[in-house]
Amino acid sequence: MHNFKILGMIMVLVCWQSIGFAGGVTKTGTTASKFLSMGIGPRAIAMGGAYTAVANDASSMYWNPAGIASLKRNQLIFAQTNWLVDIKLNYLGAVFNLGDLGNAGISITAMSMGDMKITTEVNPEGTGDTFSAGMYALGFSFARYLTQNFILGANIKYVREDISNSSAQGLALDIGTIFTTPFYGIRFSSSITNFGTKMRMTGDDLLIQHDPNPNVFGDNSNINAYYQTDSYDMPLRLQIGLAKDIRILEGQRLTLAADATHPNDNTEYVNLGGELALFHDMVFLRAGFKSLFMKDREEGLTLGAGYRTPKIGNFNLAIDYAFQDFVHLGDVHTFGFLISF
Repeated sequence: MHNFKILGMIMVLVCWQSIGFAGGVTKTGTTASKFLSMGIGPRAIAMGGAYTAVANDASSMYWNPAGIASLKRNQLIFAQTNWLVDIKLNYLGAVFNLGDLGNAGISITAMSMGDMKITTEVNPEGTGDTFSAGMYALGFSFARYLTQNFILGANIKYVREDISNSSAQGLALDIGTIFTTPFYGIRFSSSITNFGTKMRMTGDDLLIQHDPNPNVFGDNSNINAYYQTDSYDMPLRLQIGLAKDIRILEGQRLTLAADATHPNDNTEYVNLGGELALFHDMVFLRAGFKSLFMKDREEGLTLGAGYRTPKIGNFNLAIDYAFQDFVHLGDVHTFGFLISF
């Protein structure tokens, strides 16, 4: 069992080296499917994304799949983020308790941005036609306790990007652990996210008419050909986290958390967050700060609140909200609910 406890630490050390930067180059903006880096769930977002060691609800499938093993009941989550420039990020997930086998889950992530005008040099205001773009991920998760204090979980997902008549697709794997240490109940977590195949755009929009020998007359000058596009990695991310629950008074709890993140397409950064639970986990106040120490960071302060109804039969409903402050781009709002049954 001791080997299981140090598995997370080994995973951290190996992967920290495998996605390290070469010569100080950060590779900012060089990955595909960047929507996979956008936080999911108002609770986690309000805590500044410091959630890998806190993860104990259905949104754990995004942050750290090991966390779903701690759910004692089935849970359904829906969250929507009203992102910048009318972009919407929707997340729908469900986790099912399988008893001694562990817990399993399924999730769907969809980013949409509505129809856009097709413009050309001749018609800069639009041709009258439109096109659409979207990004999607379908994930399957499983997690279980390997020991009383050590959880291991994984999430495999199919990822797709569409723009007009072209698309890219790939497969990715997330692996996470949570270890409850003997030191005052502090939880230590590690997770690797979006370890997968490269993605490359293909489709009819890349179809062109090509003349392979423009200096030769009489041959076929209109041969179908395709532009060759480059392949790009997904936004691979390694996170290690710490979290601690502090009982203040009867029916009140304060959770403090911190995550250190090492991405393959930016500089390292730290997320900090906290949650104050009042009235026996009915009312929640949350705050955090994202992307500390990131070079040229855009994200910063996060705030949020939530309310969980008393148990009605076998059901609980939790309603949550999160606010994110961006340095230059404005504010972002996330709404969501959780149903436990």
